[in-house]
Amino acid sequence: MSYSTTDALWPVTLDDVRGAQKMLTGVARATAMEGSRHLSQLIGAPVHLKCENLQRTGSFKLRGAYVRIAGLLPEERAAGVVAASAGNHAQGVALASSLLGVRSTVFMPKGAPLPKISATREYGAEVRLHGQVVDETLAAAQEYAEKTGAVFIHPFDHPDIIAGQGTVGLEILEQCPEVGTIVVGMGGGGLAAGIAVAVKALRPDVRIVGVQAAGSAAYPPSLAAGRPVSIENPATMADGIKVGRPGDVPFRIVRELVDEVRTVTEDELSAALLLCLERAKLVVEPAGASPVAALLSEPRSLPGPVVAVLSGGNVDPVLLQRVLRHGMAAQGRYLAVRLRLTDRPGALAALLGVLSVVDANVLDVSHVRTDPRLGLTEAEVELHLETKGPVHCTEVGQALREAGYTVVD
Repeated sequence: MSYSTTDALWPVTLDDVRGAQKMLTGVARATAMEGSRHLSQLIGAPVHLKCENLQRTGSFKLRGAYVRIAGLLPEERAAGVVAASAGNHAQGVALASSLLGVRSTVFMPKGAPLPKISATREYGAEVRLHGQVVDETLAAAQEYAEKTGAVFIHPFDHPDIIAGQGTVGLEILEQCPEVGTIVVGMGGGGLAAGIAVAVKALRPDVRIVGVQAAGSAAYPPSLAAGRPVSIENPATMADGIKVGRPGDVPFRIVRELVDEVRTVTEDELSAALLLCLERAKLVVEPAGASPVAALLSEPRSLPGPVVAVLSGGNVDPVLLQRVLRHGMAAQGRYLAVRLRLTDRPGALAALLGVLSVVDANVLDVSHVRTDPRLGLTEAEVELHLETKGPVHCTEVGQALREAGYTVVD
């Protein structure tokens, strides 16, 4: 089936996206497009970052949520809305509802980060904590909708949601008319589908590349089967694209209009987040960094200019700390080493002296003297070090062995 902007069988058309853009005037920001010299040099073509991490509520989700809620009938608005989310969709629904004068209830997992819970409440929603995982939270929200008559606002599986997200694509064409490839993270597929509808209608030559986390990649098997299929136990740090099954509505569009779907590893996500922070000075959540991760994994495989959509910046500070350390380790800039030494006065100082000579920065030291694995005169030390790359890591290990230390791990 070929795509046509006037085909009534299609759930979302260019006119829908343009209508959504008018509706969002004065509500959603036309977010900045920032050039990246580092990534441009890496892939051999201009690379621009579409900064939806700087959108109101910290992600693109406000666009679709506002369009969906604004399109409700008066009696539906009076009944209120309900949503389930661990973060970005929750905040988008909360703010959109407040702007439109609609009562909102948002179910969030009990383990949701406190900053996201607080932000959702501050945007005006009643927050109810239920379940340990999003599937349990989703079931509770749908049950609430059935009991109360509140309208359930799905995070991606609705034409209005997709039309709202598609306004990102219109902005990309306005800000970078010469774009050759757009790279966008994918969970359920709403953002990628919306961008594809807008861009392919106006510039069918532009290549659209979706990116999924390898541990939560439901689109490759779904595209192979020709229908949405579920994967068991999706797992990734990128909770914004941690979805076990594509949405029915976005899947139809993605199947026809998205040129390619790639997957990235957790190491690549961590490295991408670190790059955004260090080189672009942008705080981006792992899901938002997924397009950059794709560029890092296969740097010279896409026609430029390339636009990478940074879909969100709502990252929990605790997770950010872990991810940055993980990213440094993936780049060989963080080394954890456990070794044994003779338990005598000055032994630890001597060890730190060796590390000082090879210019390794000690971040943390754990010193164990009592353990059944250790000899009577032995102690075990675990060191967390900041290093300068894989070569430096090798030099540190070699220096420790040459100094007579037994490196356990």
